[in-house]
Amino acid sequence: MASTILWGILGALGLFIVVTLIRAAFWKAKKIDVEPLPDEPVDEARAAAHLSGAIQIPTIANDGDVGTDWSQFERFHDFLDESYPLTAKNLPCEVVRGGSLLYHWKGRDSSLLPIALLSHIDVVPVTPGTEGDWTHPPFSGHNDGEFIWGRGAMDMKNHLICVMEAVETLLEEGFTPERDVYLCFGDNEEILGHDLSGARYLRMALEARGVTKLESTLDEGGAMLPVNVKGILDSVLAGVGVAEKGHCDIEVSVNAKGGHASQPPNHTALGELAKVIQRLEKHQFKAKMTPLMRNIIDSAGRKLPYWLRIVVVNHRLLSPVLLALMKKIPPAACMVRTTTAVTQATGSPAPNVLPQKASIVVNMRMMPGTTTADLVAHVKKVARNKNVEVKVLQTNEASKYSSTDSKSFEAIRRMVYNFYPQAILAPFLVMGGTDTIKYDTMSEHCYRFSPFLAPVSLLLCTHATDERLPVAAVGEGVRFFKYYIKDAAG
Repeated sequence: MASTILWGILGALGLFIVVTLIRAAFWKAKKIDVEPLPDEPVDEARAAAHLSGAIQIPTIANDGDVGTDWSQFERFHDFLDESYPLTAKNLPCEVVRGGSLLYHWKGRDSSLLPIALLSHIDVVPVTPGTEGDWTHPPFSGHNDGEFIWGRGAMDMKNHLICVMEAVETLLEEGFTPERDVYLCFGDNEEILGHDLSGARYLRMALEARGVTKLESTLDEGGAMLPVNVKGILDSVLAGVGVAEKGHCDIEVSVNAKGGHASQPPNHTALGELAKVIQRLEKHQFKAKMTPLMRNIIDSAGRKLPYWLRIVVVNHRLLSPVLLALMKKIPPAACMVRTTTAVTQATGSPAPNVLPQKASIVVNMRMMPGTTTADLVAHVKKVARNKNVEVKVLQTNEASKYSSTDSKSFEAIRRMVYNFYPQAILAPFLVMGGTDTIKYDTMSEHCYRFSPFLAPVSLLLCTHATDERLPVAAVGEGVRFFKYYIKDAAG
């Protein structure tokens, strides 16, 4: 009997291996058939010069507007008017709130839902004391023929300028969109979780005009990464963000009697919080293999060599193993679960004083479907301390998932495969926050994608020293937005 069972198991295993070998042989990337796009004329030198000029204006927003130099935003508005005279003449522009801009390009058919192209004018500041670490000054916009250097080159004056270049060029060519097009440029995207959000006010301005629904929105968030692993994969990964995580800061506090540090209790308030920190870090949210993650694995796996496809073809069966591995790698773990990070702690005002109140701040990034209420309940449950006080400092709920069945998504797909026929295009979840979240309920088709091919090393310079963009990427960006406007709004 035992030998019969053993032979049955071995037979089933052998059959599984044979089926896997056969499946892997046929489990390949399908040939992508897309309609070839005509060549679009672009003035690359003009676009590069305008990006350099835009970087030279330090449009830095401060939390709550305290200390924000609005004159720099006014300079930037004037710069756009001077650089794009046809856009200034033909697209009515409204300054919203402090420095946000709302352009309206009227189409032929006002009965059609409009599309919106989003961007933000503000950039993050340069860390004081690091200015001398830059190869070229951070607000020089220096163009050395290979890169354009400076704060905003990657985030996201490149995106904004390429949108404006595309609009100006289309106007020069006499193009009029079929549906209305709105350009929504916020003034403080880099500051999270405040009521003075430029994007929020832009949305209110749209609603005041009677625009409550949009066909689609397109903002930053996705990326185009060259992937070249010798002998394994040579492609371009084009991630199109169809959702984004939420962001919540929660303060966790413990009150105590305080007193002189020479007579301490067994655990001070900070000591009690140390236990809470350990529990929060140990008891993370459950990881789940999302449909988006499966799609990425499937799309990339089909382009791998046969010997690797033998493994990846069974990725659904191997989900528990993949999740266990991903949880060990922070950049991967954040894609499959709500994350918990203890980032700040406060206690006593002096070394010899016991804290009367100690607090920590927990930064949490929630997956779509998880709410702020879920986070608070989780923190309270994990803390296991009845004396703990939990307070939400600020929060932005996660977005919903956008459908990929739309004219706008198909436009992105068509252009990516025209530019890079061997690309791996996959919808994905954006880890950080974007202005798109403020328009989330206005459209079922909110996408986050930046059409600039750049290696990971350059992406890591975003918000850091030596931020820069390849000059060659500027022309591609303008060309992309020309195609996109013609396709999504034409």
